[in-house]
Amino acid sequence: MSGVKGSTYIVCLSILFSLCLTFSIVYANPEQNVDNTLLFGPGDRKQGYDSEDYRTNSVSLDRRIGKEADLLAIANSKHLGLPALEVPADNALSAAKIELGRMLFFDRRLSSNDTFSCAICHIPEQGFTNNEISTAVGVEGRSVKRNSPSLYNVAFYEKLFQDGREDTLEQQAWSPLLARNEMDNPSFGHVIRKIKGIEEYKGRFEQAFDGETVTIATVSKALASYQRTLISANSPFDYWYYGKQENALNTEEKAGFNLFVGKAQCVQCHTIGSEDAFFTDNKTHNTGHGYAVSMGDKELTTRVQLAPGVFVDVPREIIAEVDLKKKENDVGLYQVTQNPFDRWKYRTATLRNISLTAPYMHDGAFGTLREVIEFYNQGGVENELLSPLIKPLGLSDLEIDQLVAFLRSLTGDNVDTLVADAFAAPIGDLRSSDPNWAHDSEYTP
Repeated sequence: MSGVKGSTYIVCLSILFSLCLTFSIVYANPEQNVDNTLLFGPGDRKQGYDSEDYRTNSVSLDRRIGKEADLLAIANSKHLGLPALEVPADNALSAAKIELGRMLFFDRRLSSNDTFSCAICHIPEQGFTNNEISTAVGVEGRSVKRNSPSLYNVAFYEKLFQDGREDTLEQQAWSPLLARNEMDNPSFGHVIRKIKGIEEYKGRFEQAFDGETVTIATVSKALASYQRTLISANSPFDYWYYGKQENALNTEEKAGFNLFVGKAQCVQCHTIGSEDAFFTDNKTHNTGHGYAVSMGDKELTTRVQLAPGVFVDVPREIIAEVDLKKKENDVGLYQVTQNPFDRWKYRTATLRNISLTAPYMHDGAFGTLREVIEFYNQGGVENELLSPLIKPLGLSDLEIDQLVAFLRSLTGDNVDTLVADAFAAPIGDLRSSDPNWAHDSEYTP
């Protein structure tokens, strides 16, 4: 009898371990700022979950207050700390394009099974990323090997995706729509036919694009137009550094800035200009983290949390037996260029709104800003291709606290506006008139 109970116990644990491995859960960032009127961060906050005294801290969804914003005005405005927005000549911004792109971004019917939108990985109240899982999860729970990058200020990137494989938002738009582990559509044509068959889109493309209908180009241009409006600057740092308002930063934040441009050497990759700062050099670097993950953890056991304050150390061989899918190796930019010198290189992320966009690194391995700084403080992880910019820093605990304080000062002043606008967007509920309704899987637009 005890053998049966033991087997059942092992099976139950195996399922739990498998789920933990598959979804790579990272709990809410305790450093995250919370607005008094809107919901920011996960609805079920997990601060203190490692303690036996944990009590749930769920936030009611009735705080999701939707209010449409003038997104075109936001895009056309000059934001302190950022350059003027540059838009491709063949995709000038308009209110109609932005509204159409916003509809597409939040429409779950654009996935193969009508359940998954862009906003499910890029959650507005969670920094347009996902604070609750380290790597993204797509249609039917299919795991993605990388963290969902934040979309705040995405218009200013010169390289898109964690490996920098695309150059424009128009090029980028179709990749998640077609990827099997994201929105899982079988082809461009399938998506186009589906959109043509949805009543809400009748005439909208023609209105936005001077009579042009739904095409590969107009879908990508509409989505790019909405994403270009997610601009957020005018941070306390900007008012201090560019606006010359001495009291905009406190003493601790100013000390953190001095470390940022000095001893900590952050500014070498997260650059600051004389007139504006996107806090990225728009390059890719090997920091050692990708190397360490790719080459594998040599520990014999893994600590797994089963409940608040309850942990077990599980032998690696057991985890290997129950893992539903062997983890795919990730060698960064090398997968794009096939150049051996590009192994484990990933794009330098902007630091704007960084306190809202945990977890961090290309795979979401670090849940707090302190963990990230501690990683760089030790000099990354040594490997033959480690960037020469990565070196041990010798920062004290106090100095790490000061750096964290400075990074928190990079949050823009219109985050609530962009989130409230997103709350007001339609989510594309499946209806009986839609192409994929069960009674008729064959449809003609």
